[in-house]
Amino acid sequence: MARFSDLSLTAQTAYAELAEQAHVVELHAALAGFPGAFHKRTIKGREYWYFGYRDFDGKGRMAYVGPDSDRVRALVGRFAEGKNHRPLLPLTGAAVALGCEVVAAKHFRIIKRLAEYGFFRAGGLLIGTHAFVAMGNLLGVRWQSGQRTQDVDFAHAGKNVSVALPANLHLSVHDALTALEMGLLPISQFDGGAGAQYRNPLDPELRLDFVTSAHRRGKAPVVLPELGLVLEPLKFMEFSLQGSTQGCVLGREGACMVNLPDPARYAVHKLLVYGERPVRERTKAGKDLLQAACLMSFFAEHGPVEAFNEAWRDALSRGRGWQRRALQGKAALLSLAPDLDDQSFWLEA
Repeated sequence: MARFSDLSLTAQTAYAELAEQAHVVELHAALAGFPGAFHKRTIKGREYWYFGYRDFDGKGRMAYVGPDSDRVRALVGRFAEGKNHRPLLPLTGAAVALGCEVVAAKHFRIIKRLAEYGFFRAGGLLIGTHAFVAMGNLLGVRWQSGQRTQDVDFAHAGKNVSVALPANLHLSVHDALTALEMGLLPISQFDGGAGAQYRNPLDPELRLDFVTSAHRRGKAPVVLPELGLVLEPLKFMEFSLQGSTQGCVLGREGACMVNLPDPARYAVHKLLVYGERPVRERTKAGKDLLQAACLMSFFAEHGPVEAFNEAWRDALSRGRGWQRRALQGKAALLSLAPDLDDQSFWLEA
């Protein structure tokens, strides 16, 4: 069974150029200022222009621009033209036409908005199936299975894995999401506090999960006030948070840069979490195995197999609990994909 097909050299070149330009656009946007809009107000019979935006503390601000005039209206017009200008759209269209994979439009809007608000610059990581799709483009292949999802999953290193964060960087994930006006509401915990999921009551197919690695205090959510975010701790999450890379997420409306797990560590992590899925999540467990199989097939054909084996040995070295779950995931994977029973993948020393 073919688990992926190679993208053409032209498609891979188009993706590389798009990723490079997306990185440039991201840096420019980070330096250009805050997302916002101009507003005209009438005060005592005269019209004045203000610029409304949310700062990195998530607070709404209004900056005075000046009285209504030809010069100010020209400024407002140039700003509107700049917001409507999408320099990455032609490059994205070319990459997609050549075979690169896109994510659903409503999911892309969320990922792009978080990128604009600095979530990924602050150490955030895109995980789950959207990361798997992005990895395919990054590796120059198109997956044949395992890439459909209704969730958008994110992870952040939280308090357990060291990530270099700018000391003066503050942002509000909640404000970034509510600014989209997509009806996303944080799900409350039993104690009444905000939880680590966002859902739209009118759109059950749209859900966001924010997670981090588990800690000794059990399942208590991790609160990151500097990010305006609550994270759900999950077992083994720290494994995927280490050694991350960068990639480009494509949507019909453009592209944006995100942080992604290392592909080899992502594959091993899928084996680790397979046995942790409750019975009601057997569909997700099956998708875990499919994604691991796809990545391992890529390593088998294109290499390096050693990258997967290094991640596998790292998991086995972390104690008996890790070993038991890793071997359980391996057994399930080989029952699904016996062609991956290659000793070079599973060396233990």
